[in-house]
Amino acid sequence: MELKDLRTKSAAELNSHLTDLHKERFALRMQQATGQLAKSHEVRRVRREIARTMMLLGQNQK
Repeated sequence: MELKDLRTKSAAELNSHLTDLHKERFALRMQQATGQLAKSHEVRRVRREIARTMMLLGQNQK
């Protein structure tokens, strides 16, 4: 998801999105561990999106 799309979301929506991203990251890690991961670039994309979401949550708290 683009940063500009994330900025329009509320804190509750960002927390929900963050939870979904953590679940997706866990699933990708399990696929990687069992050798079933076909798109290895997805791990990097999810990790960066988690960082973006956490950055926005931190900015909203200020």
